[in-house]
Amino acid sequence: MSSATAPRDATADAAAPGPARVPVLVGLLFGLAGLGSSSAAIALPTVAADLDVSTGVSAWAISLYALMLAVATAVYGRVSDLVGLRLPLLVGVTLMTAGALAGALSPDFGVLLAARVLQGAGAAAVPTLGVALVSARFSGSARGFALGRVAGIAAAVSCLGPLAGGVVEGLLGWRAVIALPMLGALLLPLLWRSVPTDGSGARLDLVGAVLVAATAAGVVLLVQSPSTGPVVAAVGAALAVLGAPAVAMWVRRRPHGFLPVSVIRNATVVRSALAAGAVPAAWFALLIAVPAVLVAAGWEPWQVGVALLPSALTGLAAPRLAGPILARIGAGPALALAAGVTAVALLVASLGARQTSAPLLVTAVVVVTFAFGLGQPALMEAVGDAVADDVRGVALGIATLFFLVGGGIGSAVVGGLGDVLGVDGALLLLTVLPVLGLLLLVPRLLAARRRA
Repeated sequence: MSSATAPRDATADAAAPGPARVPVLVGLLFGLAGLGSSSAAIALPTVAADLDVSTGVSAWAISLYALMLAVATAVYGRVSDLVGLRLPLLVGVTLMTAGALAGALSPDFGVLLAARVLQGAGAAAVPTLGVALVSARFSGSARGFALGRVAGIAAAVSCLGPLAGGVVEGLLGWRAVIALPMLGALLLPLLWRSVPTDGSGARLDLVGAVLVAATAAGVVLLVQSPSTGPVVAAVGAALAVLGAPAVAMWVRRRPHGFLPVSVIRNATVVRSALAAGAVPAAWFALLIAVPAVLVAAGWEPWQVGVALLPSALTGLAAPRLAGPILARIGAGPALALAAGVTAVALLVASLGARQTSAPLLVTAVVVVTFAFGLGQPALMEAVGDAVADDVRGVALGIATLFFLVGGGIGSAVVGGLGDVLGVDGALLLLTVLPVLGLLLLVPRLLAARRRA
């Protein structure tokens, strides 16, 4: 595998890990960030019982984590454009570790939620900065293969979360499960010399960041409000309804701010990000749905984890498939393929939840794991190639924001609407997202065909 490395200090280069190791280390760190959801999801029934909340309310521990992953990603992307990747990555991993520790020591559910917000805010550094790091060290087809390896390893580690969560919960309790992402602190020193430190030195648009975060939070709160009542619904609706026009007004006032006009008016970036968001929506939804259905049917958490091992193997195999697919058909068709596969997976999962069929549910998770392993690097490649170098970090951050907001919406739909529609109904409703994603990609696919 060939690579193109950005200019850096010669001493740093000498001490940096070889190019082949960088995607592996980034993938492991990315996977541990995902483990913060996949392992915790298995422990939700125990958390609910121990902290005296309902199962629907306990799902907020996943939704808020996913929400913070989403809304903080673009912040890290913009900060990395300003000061380089190293400092924000250090801050992010530190916050992720501190949040995991605080969550493990939480005396009540309110403190646990606050810790999960902190943990998610830190973990958000990993997707954007990790991808930016790999993008800086690789070019051409090698970048697609490297990004595919990152996504595959991340998916495999995340998919091992249910097994790790079930085993650790059985041996040490749910608090040890919440603490698992602290292992990410061990990987940072191994990556340290490979992380670029150069930035533009421009100012960060904090107002724009807050407006975007509040609007995204409103959407997730509104979707999950059926599990918590009208107050949360009112707050979510207010944030979403007032936030959207506020963001639009601020972008007109600050065209080079947190949401640069050159990025959000780029049709490739917006359409690709919205279409790709269906993949994490399905992934996070299944994280909650599959354990909930099977544990209610009498399964032990560790048994659910064992049943999901095929998805971890799929995550490991995904890079071998995603790289060649990206190189052969391109990022746009690859995104369409991921969206179509996700729609099929959700239909299978809905049927599996209705029939309490473990084979169908496990098959759905396996299929979504493949879609994640293909969709995430396809999104990053599409966005990275569509924008100028000076805004690549923020463009990747915005794309990842849309990508992971999908995750927050997916978990919120199952956690908030599962009691109303049933888990099968909530999963069926989510199929709307990948179908809409396919429709958004149609103009690009037709244009590519005409050029061919």
